[in-house]
Amino acid sequence: MNIYIKKRRWKILLFVSAMIIFTLSLWYIDRIAKQISTDQRNKIKLWANAITKKASLVNATETFFLVLQDEERKKVKLWANAYLYALNADYTENLTFYSEIISDNSTIPVILTDGAGNITSTRNVDFDVDSVKRLEGKLLKEFTVYPPIEVQYFGMKKNLLYYKDSKVFTGLKEVLDKQVKAFLSEIVTNAPSVPVIVTDSAHKRLIAFGNVDTVRIKDTNYFKSTISSMEADNNIIRVNLPGQDDFLVFYYDSPLLVQLKYFPYVQFMIIGVFLLIAYLLFSTSRRSEQNQVWVGMARETAHQLGTPLSSLIAWVELLRLKGIDEDSLTEVTKDINRLETITERFSKIGSEPKLELQNIVTLMNHSVEYLKKRTSKKINYTLIFSSNEIIVPLNKYLFEWVIENICKNAIDAMGGSGSIEIRVTEEEREVIIDISDTGKGIHKSKFKAIFNPGYTSKKTGWGLGLSLSERIIENYHAGKIFVKSSTINKGTTFGIILKK
Repeated sequence: MNIYIKKRRWKILLFVSAMIIFTLSLWYIDRIAKQISTDQRNKIKLWANAITKKASLVNATETFFLVLQDEERKKVKLWANAYLYALNADYTENLTFYSEIISDNSTIPVILTDGAGNITSTRNVDFDVDSVKRLEGKLLKEFTVYPPIEVQYFGMKKNLLYYKDSKVFTGLKEVLDKQVKAFLSEIVTNAPSVPVIVTDSAHKRLIAFGNVDTVRIKDTNYFKSTISSMEADNNIIRVNLPGQDDFLVFYYDSPLLVQLKYFPYVQFMIIGVFLLIAYLLFSTSRRSEQNQVWVGMARETAHQLGTPLSSLIAWVELLRLKGIDEDSLTEVTKDINRLETITERFSKIGSEPKLELQNIVTLMNHSVEYLKKRTSKKINYTLIFSSNEIIVPLNKYLFEWVIENICKNAIDAMGGSGSIEIRVTEEEREVIIDISDTGKGIHKSKFKAIFNPGYTSKKTGWGLGLSLSERIIENYHAGKIFVKSSTINKGTTFGIILKK
């Protein structure tokens, strides 16, 4: 089996194995990521439920405070009525019950004034009653949260009874206000650390935010687009707080949750890049090693050919002195010159060849004439040139080698009988050479493989000709060689592009 077929099968096997490993790893990591993702999402749901329940608790507390406040108002009214009745009662009446109601008020601050605002009596107040004689200014504002109660006694004097929430109620109210503020703070500094924005019910006013860009969130467009995006990702949490309009809580998934979604893909992308770099490095190293082998083999071949060539030249001269037929010696000399050319070609492999301006028409004719004399008479050569002089920078020894390699492969493919057409077309910046044969053709899947070192479809041969040709054209002449077209049992066309 051809080494490249084995190599391709191994590549396919390794690729399939890698894909199986990749798929299993991706599935496993994705499974773990989803488990963590589910755990994170459950935490967010718990946080959202906690917000709703705590809001309900705050509302319940507020309701309790409202009931307590209403009871205090009733208590004040009862106390005022008892006070008024006691003032207007006949001296013969028993006022014990009313006295107990009046004396039981030990928490609600009360101020009694005459019609001119002068303080006549106080109860449960926190200021010096001896220094304050009138109800005015800040003190008046403090005691007019609720409307005063008119108190008239003996049918003549009209007094006003002012009162405010008790100290106990006021202290509890402050606790409630702090609880509301703490509640908002807890939303934006939440345990799951999710990006969160709190707005009013109209989506217009920014009330609080956390884990978002503190600068950009103040931009109206960014604010609107962010809450729209949050609303699309997760359900809004509606919170009703005491004495205020509804609040809306928008939030994203936590950054960790987002990272977990893309973690497997990022991980394998990094691994893929690493493997690609490793593959390129190893491929470069392998090609460099192959090049060194090629160079060493070519130079050793040139060296080995040098010694017998020198001997052959000497023998030709000796035979000429002995009067051997000159025509025969001329043909032998041509073959010796040919061997010298081959030696020259091998000696140039691995070194930077010197490119000189050459007429490609002359080189083609020279190569074909040499082949005609050494191939079957059944091979028909046709040369077509767009001009009689096409100048291209070439190394003639190496370039002729390429043409001969392609033509010899064509002759083998045709079985020693058929046609070879060489067409050279000159364009503005390049020269295009098409070499066509009428051989057995090449399967499309082999178009690139035939240039690999050692690849051959023949029973004999090293499979080096096209590989060397590719190196000569692409590495030394900065051109391109490829299979332009091929049809099984009809023929193949090789294309060569050279820069002018």
